[in-house]
Amino acid sequence: MRTEINVLGPLEVAVGGISIVPTASKPSQLLAILALNAGRVVTVNSLTDEVWASNPPRSVVPTLHTYILKLRRNLDMALADQGDLTSKDILITRRSGYLLNVEPTAVDAIRYERLSAAGRQAVNEGDHERASRTLAEALRLWRGPALADVPVGPQLAIEALRLDENRLGDLHLRIEADLKLGRHHQLLGELATLCVRHPMLENFCVQHMIALYRCGRQSQALAAYRKLRSEMVEQLGVEPSPRVRHLHHAILTGQASVEDTSVVFNS
Repeated sequence: MRTEINVLGPLEVAVGGISIVPTASKPSQLLAILALNAGRVVTVNSLTDEVWASNPPRSVVPTLHTYILKLRRNLDMALADQGDLTSKDILITRRSGYLLNVEPTAVDAIRYERLSAAGRQAVNEGDHERASRTLAEALRLWRGPALADVPVGPQLAIEALRLDENRLGDLHLRIEADLKLGRHHQLLGELATLCVRHPMLENFCVQHMIALYRCGRQSQALAAYRKLRSEMVEQLGVEPSPRVRHLHHAILTGQASVEDTSVVFNS
């Protein structure tokens, strides 16, 4: 039975091509935390903490059972033509909680993290082509912010934040690999967009400045720095970090070199 679980964007869970995502928010939240822990037992206490945080209803256990029953009904509808397989074979009750019995690789977040680890290893080994290719494959799994349409409690909030931060880190590493491969022309549009979406993230601004400078667009590289500095001073009351200021000074004074894959100081 083919099961697809996608959390890197709006929640999608399909069994045999049929969606089992509930329309109600709390059962969807319950499904999301079970999906992110595919193949592992999630305790009743963990489920309760996620769905109700510090304010559970008096009837918390019966209510939780009702939500599990709704999930199983959706599963049974998806499994109607699948022989003897039932919802209890997929959403299994254990003494301490529940287990979503699917292969971990059915979950896009797990596939993403494996590709991310492989891409980061390639970065560490200096294999820029493999790093770019593998990280790009990982990033293509994303369809938007993690769990974009699911209300999140304390556990899902942490997990969504972790995934989104890892995505930004991998995006930075993939662009860095592409810069090392001399693809600065191809990166200009992507980096311009990233600087608009993340106006105070220095990493993307630095990469944008480097790409612009290497393309012979010194004035635009300096303008990118001024925009970053303006945002940081206005919003945070701080100046850009020393490395960004040094890069700006090197470009401004013509002391930078484009012979390397990044802008460096001439000796």
